[in-house]
Amino acid sequence: MASRTTTSARLLGRGVHLVNSMDFYKVSNGTGCTVIRWKCPGKIVDNRNFALFGKTSFGRPSLQVCILFLKQIMQCRQPSSSVRKYTRSASLIREEAVDAGQPTFETHPELVAPGEIMPGITSQEFALRRQKLRQVVPPGSIVILGAATTKQMTDAVPYPYRQDADYLYFTGCQQPGGIAVIDDRSDLCMFMPEPDPEREIWDGKFAGPETAVDIFGADQAYSSRQIPEILPGMIRRAANIIYDTSCPKPLFWGLPDIQEAKQNHKVQTLQKYSHNLRWVKSPAEIQRMREAADITCQAFLQTMSVSRRYPHERVLAATVEHECRIRGAQRMSFPTVSAGGASASVIHYSRNDKQIEEGRMVLLDAGCELHGYVSDMTRTWPVSGSFSGANREVYEIVLETMKECFKLCKPGITLREIHIKSGLMLSRGLLKLGLVTDTQTLGRTFRSFNPSAVGHYLGMDVHDCAGINIDVPLQPGVVITIEPALYIPVKPNVPERLRGIGVRIEDEVLITSTGHEILTASAPKEMDEVESWLAQCA
Repeated sequence: MASRTTTSARLLGRGVHLVNSMDFYKVSNGTGCTVIRWKCPGKIVDNRNFALFGKTSFGRPSLQVCILFLKQIMQCRQPSSSVRKYTRSASLIREEAVDAGQPTFETHPELVAPGEIMPGITSQEFALRRQKLRQVVPPGSIVILGAATTKQMTDAVPYPYRQDADYLYFTGCQQPGGIAVIDDRSDLCMFMPEPDPEREIWDGKFAGPETAVDIFGADQAYSSRQIPEILPGMIRRAANIIYDTSCPKPLFWGLPDIQEAKQNHKVQTLQKYSHNLRWVKSPAEIQRMREAADITCQAFLQTMSVSRRYPHERVLAATVEHECRIRGAQRMSFPTVSAGGASASVIHYSRNDKQIEEGRMVLLDAGCELHGYVSDMTRTWPVSGSFSGANREVYEIVLETMKECFKLCKPGITLREIHIKSGLMLSRGLLKLGLVTDTQTLGRTFRSFNPSAVGHYLGMDVHDCAGINIDVPLQPGVVITIEPALYIPVKPNVPERLRGIGVRIEDEVLITSTGHEILTASAPKEMDEVESWLAQCA
């Protein structure tokens, strides 16, 4: 249990003494350090958060400031209410680190630094995101964010849980069962599941209302059972209700006030606001994406190294996934595509169950997710170790197309313009290969060999910020993919030497103020570099 101190308390690590403390609790944070917290309804103070002293988290408050602040919060009183409400006050704090249901500084100091809610993303950044959201929505609006629901594979087996990107972006909470509310009156109000000892036996700890305040920085938090008591009043006060209208059955869907707001045309979709904010990445987000891309590149190198000895789709898929996970990734971004030979002409092939024939190439499309941010890349290479014949011809066309597309990756250019350039280059390649002979029908027949776009936005989702049109000029901080491809089917009207060849090369590209940076450049794609790497691994 926490040990209470009634004399002057020292905030360790900052060299600050507080006198006449009277109601402090000394807490071990699980890393050998000691944290002193002030327990007072409505406030919480400790040596990891000096914002309440009127200073930044890196400030060093003076003794006088601390004394004045103590005098003010000594007068705090818990507001009377028939509804149980959690605010920024420390409840009884235990000696051991509190399990919040996800990594925190106290439980995972190797991942989460002081002041961070998620690895690399501080509480200040989450607060800034919410502030920007309040600035772009219409005045008087209420924004309701719902956590992703759990889905069952069978009655007793759940699918792996992945949080809704918008909910994660604005709260940092990675767990199901919650609702977050952002409006003019509150920076963040959260409705969280109550602790359930029976459920914890099976599924472990989950964040509750108190955790929402202490970890996620909510101004106030309630039990999710109190949604019918609290949320309707918030909705009635609002001029507009903004939430993810694509969500089939959010927790608040059945509230009469929501239905009335829909009938009165007061409901707006969240994505047109949230996607604009998520589209341009912050420096901290870019760093997470660099790390995810680096993990994926290293995993690809290791997978290429085993492809000559074990030319099987299943082995290569398992290798890239294993290599990503042991390097820290939480999951794969999407089902891995490990397509050998003619299977490479199936864009989202995922069977991964065939032996790769001698003389054929393998197309590997994979990416990992690291602390909420994803990677996505593709490489195609010959399992024999060398490009030859038709494989080389097709690969060269796709690679040259990619290089031309890179030249357009800069601020002011749109994804549509890059796509048009890609189409022109690949169309010339089809003419060169003899796959198309009539230029008059080239536009129609091109889609037979490439029906997909040259790229997409990337971030917390693989096809990130789908609400952003491809005609919007790119800005510094936007991450896109460039992935030209040719998929040649096995058909009688296709020259036999070209049948069943599928080539896609994909890189992640960060738009910068001066042009672009290829985040996945460390995985080889030049033919001589690929052959050299495969030769080293033979």
